[in-house]
Amino acid sequence: MENKETVLVTGGSGFIGSHCIIKLAAAGYNVKATVRDLSRTNKLNQVIQNGLEKYEGQKDLSIDWRVANLMEDSGWEEAMQGCDYVLHVASPVAMQLPKDEDEMIRPAVDGTMRVLKAASKAGVKRVVITSSVASITYGTNKQGNFNEDDWTDPSSKTTNIYAKSKTLAEKAAWEFIESDSSGMELATILPSMVFGPILEEDFGVSVGAVIDMMNGKYPIVPDWDMGVVDVRDVASLEVLAMTKPEAAGKRFVCSADNILMKDQNNYLIGLYPDLAKRIPTRVPPNWFIKFLSLFMPALKMTAESVGKVRKMDSSRARETLGWKPRTAKEAIKSAAESAYEFDLIKD
Repeated sequence: MENKETVLVTGGSGFIGSHCIIKLAAAGYNVKATVRDLSRTNKLNQVIQNGLEKYEGQKDLSIDWRVANLMEDSGWEEAMQGCDYVLHVASPVAMQLPKDEDEMIRPAVDGTMRVLKAASKAGVKRVVITSSVASITYGTNKQGNFNEDDWTDPSSKTTNIYAKSKTLAEKAAWEFIESDSSGMELATILPSMVFGPILEEDFGVSVGAVIDMMNGKYPIVPDWDMGVVDVRDVASLEVLAMTKPEAAGKRFVCSADNILMKDQNNYLIGLYPDLAKRIPTRVPPNWFIKFLSLFMPALKMTAESVGKVRKMDSSRARETLGWKPRTAKEAIKSAAESAYEFDLIKD
C-alpha cells in the first residue's frame, strides 16, 4: 500500500511511538520520527522492522530519523518540514516521580508547545497528542465512569506530578489551538495502563509493572481498579484520530476495560502456574498502601487511587471512530508472553 503523506512521530524510540511507526508503515505513510540521540537508530530500525513483520506481516520500512529534544528549540522546525500530520507521543514518564515537579512538568508543557508551534509554522494539517487518563481522574472525589468531559485538578494536593504534567500539557495544547490561525487541527488521546507486546528490552512503565509482579518484586498487591489497553490499539486509535474528519477538536479516552490488579495477578498465575508463589495476590488495607507510599516512591502513582472505582468510558472512540480494542486480558497476556521472549522473567 502506498501513501504519499508524511507523518512525524515524536518519541519514536518509545514503547507507544514504536508501535505507532509500525501502524503507519503498514498503512503506507512516509514516516519521520524524532529521537534525542541518533546512536540507537540502527538498532531501532531492526526492532521496528521485526515488529512490522510479526504484527503486520509486512517488510517495507523506511524511517527518517531526526534529532529533537523536548527541552530545546533546535531541530523541531527541520523535523516538521514536509509533514502532513504529527503524532506527538514523546513525554517524560517515570515509575519513580521526581522530587522537583518541574523535571516532569516543564518537558511536558514546554515540549508540547515546541511541537505545536513548529507544526503550525510548517503547515501541518493535524496534530494528535498522546495525553493520558491521568488528565481526567485525579484531584476529585468522583467515582464511577470517567470520560472526555472530565478534567484532573492540577492544583489538588492529591494530584501526583505525572497527572499534573499531563493535564497542564494537554490544557496548554487546547489553548494554543484556539488562538492558532494556521488552520491546523488538534485531537488528543488518553490511554490508560498500556500493556501489550514489547519490541525490545527497553519497554514502557506499565509493562514494567507486570514484569515486576511476575518476578516477585512485591509481596502485596494494591486494591487498584485500573483501565488497561493494548499498545497496538493505542497506535490504531492514534491513526484513527489523525485521519478521521470527525476526530478534529476532540479528546478520546483510550482504554479497553478495567481490571483489578489482584485479578490481573490471578490471571497471570492461571497462565503461568509455576509463578504462583512469586506473583502477589494478598491485598492489604488501603491505608497501608498510602503509608508505604511515603517511603516507596513507586507507590505514589497508585496510592491515591486505591479503593476507588474509576471506570474509563471509551464509547466516544468506539462509536465516533469505529475503534475496536482487544480486551484487558489479551493485552496482559501479550505483555507477559513478550516478556518471556526477551528473557525478562527470572528463572
